[in-house]
Amino acid sequence: MILGWFKAPEAKAFGTALARFYVERVPLEAQMNEKKFAAKTQEVLGKMARQVRDFKVKNKMGIYKKAQVGNAFKWTLKDAGYNEQYVEKLTLWLMTTFE
Repeated sequence: MILGWFKAPEAKAFGTALARFYVERVPLEAQMNEKKFAAKTQEVLGKMARQVRDFKVKNKMGIYKKAQVGNAFKWTLKDAGYNEQYVEKLTLWLMTTFE
C-alpha cells in the first residue's frame, strides 16, 4: 500500500523521543572534561543504537519514514540549544544507524 509509506506519526514520535533521551543524559550544561564527555556520549549512543534496532524490527522503514525520524531528532536537539554542527553529526550518526 503506497499511501502507508507516507504515514509517519510513529517515526516522528520516535525521532523526538530519541532526541529527548539524548538531552536527558547528555545535557548542555554538563560540566565534564572531554574524556568523561566522550565516554558518556558513547554510552548513550550505544543505548540509542539498541533503541533504533528495536524500532526497526517493529516498524517497516522506508526512505520517507527514516527522513521523518531524522528531521524530528534534529529539530528537537536544535530546540534544546545544541550547537548546529554537533546536531548535524548526531543526526548523521542516527541516519547511518538506520541503514
